Parts: sequence; C-alpha cells; structure tokens
Amino acid sequence: MRGQAAVSRRAAVVTVDEFARIPDDDFKYELVAGVVRRMSPVGGRHGMVALRLGSALVEWAERDRAGVVMTETGFVLARDPDTVRAPDISFVRQERVPAGGVPTGFWHGAPDLAVEVLSPGDRPRDMSGKVHEYLAYGVALVWVIDPATRTITAHSAGGERTLTGDEPLNGGNVLAGFEMSVSSVFPQI
Repeated sequence: MRGQAAVSRRAAVVTVDEFARIPDDDFKYELVAGVVRRMSPVGGRHGMVALRLGSALVEWAERDRAGVVMTETGFVLARDPDTVRAPDISFVRQERVPAGGVPTGFWHGAPDLAVEVLSPGDRPRDMSGKVHEYLAYGVALVWVIDPATRTITAHSAGGERTLTGDEPLNGGNVLAGFEMSVSSVFPQI
C-alpha cells in the first residue's frame, strides 16, 4: 500500500509541447527531465548584473557579427524525458543560427554559452547540477556569476576557473574577441 501511495503522488511527465503552453503568470519555469520547476522572479542586483554583461555581449556580437545573445530563452536540451533550460544570458554562434533565423519558440539544441547569475536563495548543489547538465548537453562554456562575492566561475569541458577583480573575462575560442574585466560586470551601487 505504501508503494502505491508514492506512485500516485508522482507528477506527470510533461513534454516540450505541453511546457510551451504554460500560461504566463510572471514566474520563470524550466522543464527538467519532464518535471516543471517554477522559479521566483529575480531581484534587482541580479537583473543589473545580467543586463551589464548582456549589453557588453550584444555590443561585441553585433560588432563582430559573431552570433546572437539572448536572455531567458528556452533551450530544448533533451527529449524523452524533455528538458528545457533558460539561462539568464545565452549566446549562439552565427554559424549555428538556423537559415530561417532565430526561432520564435524554444531553441532546439544547446547554446554555445550559458550564463547563470546566482540569487541569494540559490543552493550550490542545485547550481552545480545545472552546470554539469549544461556541459553534458553540449554547452561549450558556462559562466556562473556570484554578485555576493563579485566572482565569475567559468566552466568548460577542460575544468573550471574562478575570476575576480580586474581579471579579464573572455570566452576563448567560444567568444573569440570578447573581453571585459570581471569588476565591470558588477554595478558600483
């Protein structure tokens, strides 16, 4: 009897198509292995940091015709069960943009860069799992920004490195030609 109760409480597995029809209610959602996860809207510092880095990436990408920079775009990373993640900022190289242009719906496949800005309530274990998932599904570079410590940790298949202060933040061959100091990502307010 106990096993049956546990089975009946399990959430139904949701597909990408079902997930795309979730009504807008001012929350952000991700789909992880068929399970919908709701996240609270971000705070002010989080938004400022994401905008500062996102603006610098857009300026670089447009100047160098390197690709497209997006915010909170859903990327279909896996199917059956389906996973849709929405990094705070993402970048896709120009040669990977479909012939028809940027999709109006979810992007099928991984971005080249995924950026996550930590919020005060984020648990390190959850973020570590998300980074591992991004890399496993083909994201070449993941930046995790911690506004509280004013650090950026760069993750790739080659390992991880934490940057701070005036160290240069660059994307190596993933974002060839992009560079800014870590300190300039964080507002002085």
